[in-house]
Amino acid sequence: MFVSAGGGGGAGGAAPAGAPGGGPYRVLHARDAGRAKELAAEFDGARTLVGDLADPDKLSWAFSHQSLPDRVDSLLHIAGVVDLGPVGDLTPKSWRHQLNVNLIAPAELTRHFLPQLRVAQGHVIFVNSGAGLNAHADWSAYAASKHGLKALADSLRHEEHTNGVRVTSVYPGRTASPMQAKVHQQEGKEYDPARWIDPESVATAILMALDLPRDAEVNDLTVRPGR
Repeated sequence: MFVSAGGGGGAGGAAPAGAPGGGPYRVLHARDAGRAKELAAEFDGARTLVGDLADPDKLSWAFSHQSLPDRVDSLLHIAGVVDLGPVGDLTPKSWRHQLNVNLIAPAELTRHFLPQLRVAQGHVIFVNSGAGLNAHADWSAYAASKHGLKALADSLRHEEHTNGVRVTSVYPGRTASPMQAKVHQQEGKEYDPARWIDPESVATAILMALDLPRDAEVNDLTVRPGR
C-alpha cells in the first residue's frame, strides 16, 4: 500500500501515477472532501484520506473518523508551502503555516502510520528541497522548515533501522510546478517552466529509491536541473 501526502501538482501528481501497485493500492491525502473527490477522479481506484496539514493538531481527530490502511509499504511526504520574505517582515502566522505544513504535519502523519510501516518494513520518503541544505536571503521560514524536515528524517532513520523501515530524503532543485510559479511571482521574476526540472524526473528519482533492493538504502538524494 502506497500512501502519498501531496498527491496534487508537481511531483505530487507524478509520483502517485507511477506508484507501486497502483489503483486500490494507493491512498492519497487531501486537505478537504472537495479535493479528495478530485483526486479520486484523477487517479482511478485510489483511496483518499482527508485532513488539513495546515492544522496538524486536528489530524488525529480527522483520522479517527476514517479508515486507515492496515498495511503501508511506502509513505511519501510531498506536500509543501512557501512564503518568501525577509526575517524583518515575516509574521508569526507565516512562520507557523510553513512549519505546520512542511514539518509538523509530516511528523504527525509518520507517527500515525509507523505501526503499519513497521509491519511491512516499509519506506518513508521525505521530499525536501535544496533549501533544506542551504538557506538564502528571504527564504528563512521555508528553509527552517526544510532543515527541520531533514533532522526529522535523519532521526527517524536511526530510530527505525532495527525495525526494517527505510527513510530517504530527496532534495530537488527548482521544479516546474504551481509552487515554483508562486515563488517566481514572489521574487518578481518571469516564470518559464522549461528552465526547471520536470516533475516526472523527480518522481522517477523517488521510485528509484523505492525500488532499490533491500540490501541497500538511499539516505539522501539530490536532484538538480540538468539544463
